[in-house]
Amino acid sequence: MLSQVRHPVILHWLGPMFDPALNGYWGGTAISEAAENCLSIIRTHKEKIDGIKVSLLDADLEVSMRRQLPPSVRMYTGDDFNYDRLILGDEQGYSDALLGIFDAIAPAASMALGVLDADDVPRYRELLAPTVPLSRHIFAAPTQHYKTGVVFLAYLNGFQSHFRMVGGSESARSMMHLCELFVLADRARLLRDPELAVRRMRAYLLLAGVE
Repeated sequence: MLSQVRHPVILHWLGPMFDPALNGYWGGTAISEAAENCLSIIRTHKEKIDGIKVSLLDADLEVSMRRQLPPSVRMYTGDDFNYDRLILGDEQGYSDALLGIFDAIAPAASMALGVLDADDVPRYRELLAPTVPLSRHIFAAPTQHYKTGVVFLAYLNGFQSHFRMVGGSESARSMMHLCELFVLADRARLLRDPELAVRRMRAYLLLAGVE
């Protein structure tokens, strides 16, 4: 497929924590073997590859792979646990952001990346650090249910009029999980209309039998 594409593509290594059926799709279940297989493909077809998004929630592995990529190939982080330090990078490079959590933390992420462009690292950290506990909570195991948290936060913020998902996925997370999400979103200053968020949180709790 890579030999036939007309323009550079972005590869995606989606880990089994997001979808267990994808375990081993780089030709090996051992992470070291899979990583080497992946890097081998990238090196062979580097002219056809813009970058690779790694969604393994393993910062050390991502950094290790990033340092072995051809200079023309980007690392796009899909690590919703450690994105703050992976985007900031180190003396040997950084990861570009291509993150699911940016849907939920868009205001903070936008401001943080703006000040990072201006080389204001302390302000970048100040803005992004409070979002990390929220992201780790939303993407906590079983990670494939992260969509429930993203949709619930969208509901709290008024981006949709209901908290319903295809296949009843709104029930994939517990009431206590969503209560903690509410608290963490507030600490990260990601409730754009706190009064609306409180009303909707109360309505959700009433349906759950909590007054």
